[in-house]
Amino acid sequence: MPDQAQEAAASKPRRRQARGERRAAQLLDAAAVVFAEVGYTAASTNAIAREAGVSPGTLYQFFPNKEAIAVELGGRLLEQWRTTNGRALSPENVQLPLAQMVDAMVDPLLEFNSRNPAFHVLMHGPDSPGQVTEAFETLHGAVCRRIEELLALYLPDTPKSEITIFANTVLALFKAGLDLLAVHQDEQAAYRTELKRALFRYLDPVIGDCLPPGP
Repeated sequence: MPDQAQEAAASKPRRRQARGERRAAQLLDAAAVVFAEVGYTAASTNAIAREAGVSPGTLYQFFPNKEAIAVELGGRLLEQWRTTNGRALSPENVQLPLAQMVDAMVDPLLEFNSRNPAFHVLMHGPDSPGQVTEAFETLHGAVCRRIEELLALYLPDTPKSEITIFANTVLALFKAGLDLLAVHQDEQAAYRTELKRALFRYLDPVIGDCLPPGP
């Protein structure tokens, strides 16, 4: 009996912790909706609490302010983006013909942004908390280095400085495409096609005549 009582007592904190984690996740999901709808500056903790179906007091039990919510949400989205980016920029995709490679790399990233519009708001918005934008800049640098590594597979004799220019241009084209997609919500398919067309036309004279690297 004492063992059973101890186990029951120990399980209560775990249940409370699990409920707390679910509530925090619920608030972050609600914040993502609100940020995507009105932007970071116009969003309020009251609007986030209302979207989550809880009182503002409940929200403040988990997050002291809107910035803390944005930082936590930004961290969660960045982690998901890293996973998606890792799959998109995989060695297997590099071995595809250029047109197929562009599709294989770009489509998962665009799908991620389509499913998570708050990611664009937080990562590219001029009014996002500094901690969020700093984390994004770190990720931006890592993605650029990964693109450099992939281009170097095609261009082993090209100076690194030149490959860096190619990589930065590819990333800038992609980011510009995301901005267009964010503005033209009703024409997503057309702008996706144009983004991939622009990337293909830029990369074709750079690596189009090169053989894909072997496995």
